[in-house]
Amino acid sequence: MTDESTPRKKRPLPPVKEAAVAYLSRRDHAEKELRQKLKRRGYSHGDIEQAIDFCQDYKWLDDVRYAGTTIRNGIAKGWGELRIRQEMELKGVNSQVIEQVMAVHEIDWFEHARAVAQRKYGETPMETQKEKAKRFRFMQSRGFDFEQIAYAFDQDEEY
Repeated sequence: MTDESTPRKKRPLPPVKEAAVAYLSRRDHAEKELRQKLKRRGYSHGDIEQAIDFCQDYKWLDDVRYAGTTIRNGIAKGWGELRIRQEMELKGVNSQVIEQVMAVHEIDWFEHARAVAQRKYGETPMETQKEKAKRFRFMQSRGFDFEQIAYAFDQDEEY
């Protein structure tokens, strides 16, 4: 039984390389994201740099691979290009890497939008303006632009 007034002992931090590898063993991370996590745990800048270099040397940390994984996972979740780009930017992926990876993954975003709309709504017609607005908002929240949404719902007229 401990007295509430006595401070608890802090557990010592594991070596920074071990912590970095532990994060990467759970899932892929962007370099900036891993750097932030290690910093929050209290590691020094120099130690973090060594761990990052170590992980990159062994190809355990690779922003290009991370971006490719993010695109594939985003598509599987029914996200559009805008949402996938936003996700990568939030995780700290360099904009040049994003552009490079997006160019390699040739995705027809219009057909993807149509598939997402079909999966969500099936053949149910949009009978009211309110229903149309609701569906358009849903697709926008998934990261599709107006043209892709209009294509998905076969809408030629102005919104």
